[in-house]
Amino acid sequence: MPLALLIGNKGYSSWSLRAWLLLKQLGIEFEEILIPLYQADSKAKLLAFSPAGKVPALRADDILVWESLAIVEFIAERFPDLPVWPRDPAARALARSLSAEMHAGFTALRSEYPTNFRRAPGAIAAPSAAAAADIARIDASWRDARKRFGGQGPFLFGEFSAADAMFAPVVCRFRAYRLDVSPQAQDYMRAIEALPAYREWTESGRAEPWVLEKFEK
Repeated sequence: MPLALLIGNKGYSSWSLRAWLLLKQLGIEFEEILIPLYQADSKAKLLAFSPAGKVPALRADDILVWESLAIVEFIAERFPDLPVWPRDPAARALARSLSAEMHAGFTALRSEYPTNFRRAPGAIAAPSAAAAADIARIDASWRDARKRFGGQGPFLFGEFSAADAMFAPVVCRFRAYRLDVSPQAQDYMRAIEALPAYREWTESGRAEPWVLEKFEK
């Protein structure tokens, strides 16, 4: 029985993208269950799948997992032969630390520049001091990971890993709002954008009929 992944709108749901992209990139078969968010019946439909009432959530037989990092770790345990995390212990420790930092932080960036795959690239208001600090920290962390562990591969730790899935929505934010980042960060963004799975998500998000005005700015 394949895994079943609950996600929200591909145009806007950054958390859904993280789990979806990891599964797709690793070639893991799963059933996609999409529930449009911010509709009158959205909450009831989400709660019918998961008691958290949020996306993403993953079902595997009688096991339910929610929250992006918990899903990542479940996938790593269920598919130990797949490169969910880097093999090198030091690289793996950094990848997990950066992923947890992404999961818990960067609230100013999230608030000022919401994920919107439907948006044509264009600048809006300059970032606040807090958002600028978030952008600088992400840029520096990408450059550090690439310098220390990138090797000959294009991703944070050379080969694609869960850390790249965790930062994929940030790539959308940086591109959609034309935020100023280093040349090294731009190279990394192009590597993520070149992934067939990322392009598939982007195209699907743009084709969706649901427009959420709260995210359109």
